[in-house]
Amino acid sequence: MSGGSGGKKKLSKAERLRLQKEEEDRRLIEEEEARLRAEQEEAERLEKERIVREERERLEAKDQERRGTELAELHSLEENFLWARQWKADYRAHAKWEHYMQCDGSPDPAVPQEINTFMSLWQENKNEDIEFVIKKGNQVLNLIEKLNFLLLDTPPNELMEEVIVQYQESILELQSLLHQKYNEATEHLLKKASTFADSDSGNMDVVIKDKNITFCIWGNLKKNARFKNHMFCDAENGFDLPKTVATSDVAVRILHTHYDHISPLQRIPKQHLKMQALESKPELTVLYDMKEEKEEEQKSGEDSDLVIEKESDGRKSTISFKDSTKVDPGENEKLEEESDKKSENVSTISGVQVAPLQVATDEKEEEIIGENVVDLHQFTPVGGVYFIDALKLPLQAKQIRGWTMVELLDVGLETYPYPPESEETEDAIYPHIGVTLKLLDSVIFFEEPMVARWDSAGKQWRTDGISDIKYKMKEKQISFEMDAFYTITLIQDAHLNMPYQSWELRPNGTDELLFTIVTAFAEVQMQIKDNQCMLSSVIMDGSEQLSHLTGKWTSPIDLTVALKKAGVNIFPSDYSYKYVCVNKKVSEHLKTDAIKDEDWSLYMFNGQRAQRLKISETSEAFSEDLAENTEFHSTLYHLLKDFASEGAIEKVKKASCLFIDAIYQLLIATRVLTYS
Repeated sequence: MSGGSGGKKKLSKAERLRLQKEEEDRRLIEEEEARLRAEQEEAERLEKERIVREERERLEAKDQERRGTELAELHSLEENFLWARQWKADYRAHAKWEHYMQCDGSPDPAVPQEINTFMSLWQENKNEDIEFVIKKGNQVLNLIEKLNFLLLDTPPNELMEEVIVQYQESILELQSLLHQKYNEATEHLLKKASTFADSDSGNMDVVIKDKNITFCIWGNLKKNARFKNHMFCDAENGFDLPKTVATSDVAVRILHTHYDHISPLQRIPKQHLKMQALESKPELTVLYDMKEEKEEEQKSGEDSDLVIEKESDGRKSTISFKDSTKVDPGENEKLEEESDKKSENVSTISGVQVAPLQVATDEKEEEIIGENVVDLHQFTPVGGVYFIDALKLPLQAKQIRGWTMVELLDVGLETYPYPPESEETEDAIYPHIGVTLKLLDSVIFFEEPMVARWDSAGKQWRTDGISDIKYKMKEKQISFEMDAFYTITLIQDAHLNMPYQSWELRPNGTDELLFTIVTAFAEVQMQIKDNQCMLSSVIMDGSEQLSHLTGKWTSPIDLTVALKKAGVNIFPSDYSYKYVCVNKKVSEHLKTDAIKDEDWSLYMFNGQRAQRLKISETSEAFSEDLAENTEFHSTLYHLLKDFASEGAIEKVKKASCLFIDAIYQLLIATRVLTYS
C-alpha cells in the first residue's frame, strides 16, 4: 500500500531563511516609515506651536503698542460717569434746597440737629393711640429710606466715615424709637381693652392694617379655657395657647412689620467708580466683573479702623468700621467698604433689640456659623418680621356710680413670661404655642421658606425652638409651633435665582432699553430710560407678579431695594461666589429683534487682557483657544469694538451719560456677566 501525496510540503532550510529575511525587511521598513511619520508629525506639531507662539507674540506686542491709545479712549468714555456723578450731586443739592423751601416741618435726616429734634419731640409725646403711631411711623420709615438711599447713592469718596456713622446711628435710633412707640401705643390700648371686647367671646380683638404694618392684639378678658385659640379674621393670623396661659391675665400681640428692623444692617457696597472731581486729574478704573475668584479677596495696604462710642439714653452704642479699599489702575479690582453694623439698644418686648452694628472683618477669615444659626450670607429674611408677644393684661377700668375708676401703675408694658422663669421648673417641659401666619401678597416665595426666631442674646436668627411647620403656599399661609414666644421671620435662599439662565439688553429707542433676566423660577424685565428704571414685569409660572411695583419709574438703587424686599433677589453679594457656579457670554444687540443662537460669543477677561474664545456655550470642555481673526485688548470694550458694527459703536458714543450710569448701576447690582 503506497503513502498519500496530499500532505503539507516541508520547507527547506533555504526557503525558511528567505521568508525570515523578507519578514525582517518588512518589519524594518514599517519601523522606518513609523519613525519618519513620527518625525514628520513632531515637526508639524512644533511648526504649529511656533506659528501659534509667534502669532500670540505678535498679538501681545500689538496689544502693548495700543494700550496707551486704548487707555486714553477709556478715560474719555469714563467721563460719562464723571458727568453723571456731577449731575446727581447737583440734583441732591437741589432736592435739599427744595426741602428747605417747603418748610413743612419734616426734618432733613442728613442734618443731625433736625433729626434729633424730631426724635426728641416725639419721645416727649405720650399716650398716643396706635393709629397715630402707625401714621407717624410711616414718616419715620420714609426718613430711614432717605438715609439708606444717601448711603447707597453717594459716591464713596464723598462720604466721610464720620458721616456714615452719623447716618447709621440715626437709622438705628429711628428704628428704636419707632418700636418703642409701638409698645407705648400697645400699652395705651390694653388699658382700655374692655372697650374692644368681642360680642361672641367677650375678649378683646383688635386688627389694624396699614401699608407697612399689620397690628393684631387679643386680650383675655374672660379667661375661658375654651377660647385658648384665636384667629384674627381680618389679618388671617392666629394662635393656640397652652391652657395655663389661656386662663391668665394675658394679651397676645402679633405685630407684623412689613420691613425688617431686626437683622443687622447691610454693608454699604462700594462697587462704584472711584472718581475725582472733573477739574482734577482723574485716576479712573472701570470694573469688569467677569470673574469672581478667591484671589480677589486678597487686599493690599493697611486697614484703618474707626471706633466711636456714644452714650445715649442710658445706653452705649459702639460702631466700628474697617476700610480695606485698594486702588490699582489697570487691574480688575473690587472697591468695597464693609460696614456691617452693630449696636446695643434698650430692651423691648420679647427681648428684641434693634439691628446691631457688626464689626467688619477681613473676608479672608471664614466666619464660623453655629448649629441652627441662619447664615445671612447664604439666606435672607423675606416678608418682614412678626413680633409674637405675650403681655400682661393691665387692670381694666370699672364703672362705679357714674365714675370710671382705673388703677394707674407706671410700670410700662410688661411681658408675660412663658415658660415661667423659675429655677425649680428649669427642666420642666411645657406645651408649645401654636401660630398661624399670613404671608404678604406683595412678596414672592419661590420655595417653602424656613422659619427662624430672633436670638437677642446672640444677635442672630436661629431655627431651633420651632417645630411642626406646615405650609399652604397657594393660600400663602404657614403654621408652626414654638416652645416660647418669639420674634419670627421667614428665610429664603438668597441665591435660588442664581445662576441666571440668560440675560439680555434690548434697545427700545434713544437712551432706552429693556433689561431681561431669566432665572430658574421667573423672568424679570426692567426698562431703563435716561437716568431712571422701571420694573416692567415679573413672570412666574406664566402669571405676572408684584403688580404693586410694576410701571413705576424710580432710581436703580430704589428698584434693587424694592425687588430684594419683595423676595426677588437677583443681586449677588460679595459672598455669592461661594454658592453659585458661573459662566460668561456676550453678544451685540443693536436691533430690537432677538439674537440668533449662533451669534452669541464667549469672551474672557482676566483683569489684564480681554480675548474672544473659540468655544461656544454648548462646548463640552473649556478651552482658552482664541477664535479666528481675534486680537488681544486691554479692556472688554475695545475687544468688542473689533466685532461690533459701526451702528453699535455710534450708539455707544451718543448715549447719554445718565443713561450709561443707570445701566452701569443695574449691571453692577446684578453682575450678569458673572452670574449667568
